[in-house]
Amino acid sequence: MTTQTTAPETPSTPNPGTPKGLVAIPPTIGRALATGGGALTVVSAFLAWTWTSEFPGDLTVYGYPGGLQVLVLIGGALTTLFGLASYGVKGLGWLVPAGASSSLKLAALGAFATAWFTVIAITVQLGGIVNLEPGGYIVAIATLAALLGALSLPFQRPEPDIADPEDTPRERLLLDVRNQVSVIKAAFASGTPTPARKIPAYAEILIIVAVLALGLIVFTYGIGTEYDELFVGFLIITGFSFAAAAKAGLVSRISGITAKHRNVTMLGAFLAAAAFPFTQSDDQYATIGVYILIFATVALGLNIVVGLAGLLDLGYVAFLGVGAYTAAMVSGSPSSPFDVHFPFWAAALLGAAVAMVFGVLIGAPTLRLRGDYLAIVTLGFGEIFRIGVLNMDGTSGPDLTNGSNGISSIPNLNILGFDFGAEHSFGGFTIARFANYFLLMLLITLIVVVVFRRSGDSRIGRAWVAIREDETAALAMGINGFRVKLIAFALGATLAGLAGTVQAHVTYTVTPEQYTFANVVPPNSAFLLAAVVLGGMGTISGPLVGAALLYLIPAKLQFLDNYQLLAFGLALVLLMRFRPEGLIPNRRRQLEFHEEAEAPTVLSKAGA
Repeated sequence: MTTQTTAPETPSTPNPGTPKGLVAIPPTIGRALATGGGALTVVSAFLAWTWTSEFPGDLTVYGYPGGLQVLVLIGGALTTLFGLASYGVKGLGWLVPAGASSSLKLAALGAFATAWFTVIAITVQLGGIVNLEPGGYIVAIATLAALLGALSLPFQRPEPDIADPEDTPRERLLLDVRNQVSVIKAAFASGTPTPARKIPAYAEILIIVAVLALGLIVFTYGIGTEYDELFVGFLIITGFSFAAAAKAGLVSRISGITAKHRNVTMLGAFLAAAAFPFTQSDDQYATIGVYILIFATVALGLNIVVGLAGLLDLGYVAFLGVGAYTAAMVSGSPSSPFDVHFPFWAAALLGAAVAMVFGVLIGAPTLRLRGDYLAIVTLGFGEIFRIGVLNMDGTSGPDLTNGSNGISSIPNLNILGFDFGAEHSFGGFTIARFANYFLLMLLITLIVVVVFRRSGDSRIGRAWVAIREDETAALAMGINGFRVKLIAFALGATLAGLAGTVQAHVTYTVTPEQYTFANVVPPNSAFLLAAVVLGGMGTISGPLVGAALLYLIPAKLQFLDNYQLLAFGLALVLLMRFRPEGLIPNRRRQLEFHEEAEAPTVLSKAGA
């Protein structure tokens, strides 16, 4: 008798490399759910979300979105567009050169986060879910459906790491967490952008103009948000929308166009910035704008020292103070020990020159140090400057700076009969004091950008990059490291001093407390360094964007009171964890942190 045995069937396990989504919904249904959910989100923005106007933004009107509804409308529209592009709808291919799946997920996630933040805020502030109107329920369901549908789209899963039999339970748990994180990263990974179709030069310039106009609209809207909930929603939708555009390949394609037309892009960017005061009905937001420009200009000067030359300077704000105090002493202030009133051009040149002298005097004996030792010395210089001007009050030292009271009553500038403290009308537009200074500071910023760009592309700029990458190798190739670093230090100090001469007139008063290492209100050395690292070291636009964010976000997060710096610091930690190269990195630095990225065909002299 023969006995036939059959091996027991083992349950089939899915191949780790098999494409499937994060949510167990068939891809065809999920894609339709994401696209339809995005369209329903757009419709829900035209419905009432609550019955009372006590919630900011008046979300009680049918047919007219207001406040946070506008932001959710934008998120829903992007979700719908990316969803239609994923179907290959003719005319939308340009929107997703790197694929639509990842961008669709991020757009749906942004709409979901903004909508649910609004619904939860209404529920908490008004005292219960009963305060929601049908539109509130519809937008919550629509954005949730769109998100679940987007997360069901298939993607190539990475091979998981295998646990060692001798691993402890804690090590196995950490391994599982790493595997899950790699899966989530793969779910939002984008493909390689398709080659761009060649278009005429005038069409590329029109694209640059459209992007700059969009940037002006976004900045104007963000700086003009009237209440806390709207600004938080603005941050959410802007962050996810930018991430979705980056994953779709739009950002890299636009970057390629702007790189071909650098002069046009720079000119257009400054024209767009110059149009900002004319978009405002009063001087309120021009005030924030001029302080952002001062902060950004000083950060760009620090970018020469840190981003190009690789020197860690923790006392850089002192050079801003040197320029401000110099201008204050020679601009006719009654608190000044010198009874002189120089014209602005002379005060600006003197402030920049004195700051350069201080830069050389501090750099000459210290720039032979490297790394942390140089950072400690520059930190000490910053504190010496603050304590020095604090003690020059006629009691503890010579009577030069009026001690803790500072130099006050600095008169407004008057250049060729143009009074910067008075209102002026141009073509039906009226600009007030801070708008006048905004335009002047914009001109100073343009000068600093040109200096940065020309010096970065020069022979000395290439030497800075060589020192930054490997100082020992640069010295072996014949570069005079001390001389090159001293030039970077002096040039950075000069640009900071130039910005300080304008700051003195904007603030009316200069005091020692304005120039500390760290403070809640920028500019200070810690925030300046954070602006350079956050925006992207070695680039022009990086520190400008980083400075704008670092000034605007704390100003808008004041409702957090004592938790403001905690939330801000947490955001910086997360950003440095997931994007350590900065928001707008140069290609060389991006490859340092992401070795799997595709290497560029050409690197510029500064590595951009």
